[in-house]
Amino acid sequence: MSMQNASLGRWAVAACFFVNGFMVGSWAPQIPLVVSRFGLSETALGLLILVFGSGAVAVMPLCGYLIGHLGSRAVLRVAAVVCALSFAGLALAAEVWQMVAALVFFGAFLGAMDISMNANAVVVERGLRRAVMSSSHGFWSLGGFAGAGVGGLIVERFGHMAHAGLVVAFAFLIVVAALPYLIVEEKPAKAHAAGLRRGLPRNPLVYVTGVIALFCMLPEGAVLDWAALYLRQEMGAGIAGASLAYTAFSGTMALMRFAGDGLRNRLGAVRTLRWSGIVATVGMLGAGLAPSPLAATLAFALAGLGIANMVPIVFSAAGNQPGLSPGAGMSVATTIGYSGMLVAPSLVGFVAERTGFAPIFIAFAVMLAVVLSMANLVRSADTIALQPSG
Repeated sequence: MSMQNASLGRWAVAACFFVNGFMVGSWAPQIPLVVSRFGLSETALGLLILVFGSGAVAVMPLCGYLIGHLGSRAVLRVAAVVCALSFAGLALAAEVWQMVAALVFFGAFLGAMDISMNANAVVVERGLRRAVMSSSHGFWSLGGFAGAGVGGLIVERFGHMAHAGLVVAFAFLIVVAALPYLIVEEKPAKAHAAGLRRGLPRNPLVYVTGVIALFCMLPEGAVLDWAALYLRQEMGAGIAGASLAYTAFSGTMALMRFAGDGLRNRLGAVRTLRWSGIVATVGMLGAGLAPSPLAATLAFALAGLGIANMVPIVFSAAGNQPGLSPGAGMSVATTIGYSGMLVAPSLVGFVAERTGFAPIFIAFAVMLAVVLSMANLVRSADTIALQPSG
């Protein structure tokens, strides 16, 4: 593979990350309208969101199998196009059962796109002989920011149908422009695919990597779901002040993801994960112990700086497991990580009713410290220069 092809492939996969984040972000301003269109209770909405996530998790093992046989580019090409088009179903659904079906379909292809674009980013890393995973996730964050921010304005002014049409058109155009430049890995060796033909991969380290991914993703999800409520209910912040917690967290996370590849190329994956884990642990602990909304917001911003590059490094390690194709390792890590993300919001809510949120954020700081102690296990992420590039 030429360096020029790898460079073009790097921007093509970055465009896919942006579109995936954009689709997720565009769903957010549709949610209040779904509630009003179907007269849903909070419980019913929670079940719908669970259905959405379940569609993504259910397809991940199958997607890993397909990537192992067909390569990440072939799967990503189909998943990206269908994902872009499937957003229309959320606006066209006229009955609750149709919305359930549309969410399962949309979630499934979001999940398929997620695994295949992460696996393709691993192939790009091998082709370029340097890290690009963190900045790829930075493009995902940027897409989510754009989708949620612009989407809210469009929905408010033109309604949900026009918004869905514009989202589909915009995402489809970017995908069609990017897909021809995606790079392809060599056909997976029989040894790589055989693990999935026999069943689940036998290498125990890939499952440990999945648990590390889970421990990195749970604190991130907790800040998204609960930080504003924590500041509002337990610290007396106003609505605008409470919303700053996640804004600060996601803002520092996006900025650090774009800087993360340079850090990882300089320090290596293990040292970068260690430093990230220290910063993330201190930030999350500070949020749990904060005496004021301002202190908590600053602590969440610090946690965002630390957590930013933890998931990209773990995903890169999962995609570079010896004896496995990128898709096989990635499917295990993402399935474990996202499965936990599905259960976590309701579990956090249940515990918070009895203890408050502060002890929960302290517990997540302990979880991040565990990741810090396991940093040596992501050493496979440092082998990108030694892997076949395709």
